[in-house]
Amino acid sequence: MDGVIYHGNRLLPGVREFVDWLQREKKDFLFLTNNSGKTQRELQAKLSRMGLDIDEKHFYTSALATAQFIATQMPGARAFVIGEPGLLNALYEQGITFDDVSPDYVIVGESSSYTYDNICRAVRCVQKGARLIGTNSDLTGPTEQGIVPACRALVAPIELATGKEAYYIGKPNPLMMRTGINLLGGHSQDTVIIGDRMDTDIVAGIECGLDTVLVLSGVTDRSMIDHFPYRPRLVLQGVGDIPDAAEEGIVHLESAVG
Repeated sequence: MDGVIYHGNRLLPGVREFVDWLQREKKDFLFLTNNSGKTQRELQAKLSRMGLDIDEKHFYTSALATAQFIATQMPGARAFVIGEPGLLNALYEQGITFDDVSPDYVIVGESSSYTYDNICRAVRCVQKGARLIGTNSDLTGPTEQGIVPACRALVAPIELATGKEAYYIGKPNPLMMRTGINLLGGHSQDTVIIGDRMDTDIVAGIECGLDTVLVLSGVTDRSMIDHFPYRPRLVLQGVGDIPDAAEEGIVHLESAVG
């Protein structure tokens, strides 16, 4: 969503028209976000403040994917968590207990309260055997003020200090992508992923067999595309260009994730 639908609290150009088109044409769609900070209800409220009326069921976050993964791997697990309410609530709903002394997992998401003390506690837990999980592998994210560090940048000091590599749940991990397609009730060959990042959105779509549309409203600009060994099928300025592309037959969109 960051860089595709909005930057911070600013709705991007063409988004309102794109959402109106999705709803008018009765397209199945899901907003996938690697940002673990907000709950589905908070995301719904945020877009509502921007003038978009979208049901909670249309949001799926890396926090929800992480909580589902942990609950499947180790029901009733204990975790030391660095993150925002979206991640904490998702883990709580899956029956995961918070423990900063002897946890089974150290879980890191985006956090505005990220501190040196938290890093040290996370390092000690991992050194004692806790498994290290990152909600997503994004190094940076777009905001109204520019690019800022994201989850992977926050996990890096813990990886470096412990010599342990984190397992990242969000895009491009197929776990999140397949869940998204299942929530839509669709099939990969009929689904388009729309994203602003080559290293998460587009590679996720390619590896899951989805059609791929890169929008230049976020992290990736046109000059960066050739730095990757894969390409999106279509490059557009923003999601506002998608209705016209669909009318012209350039995009065949039955369901969309992004």
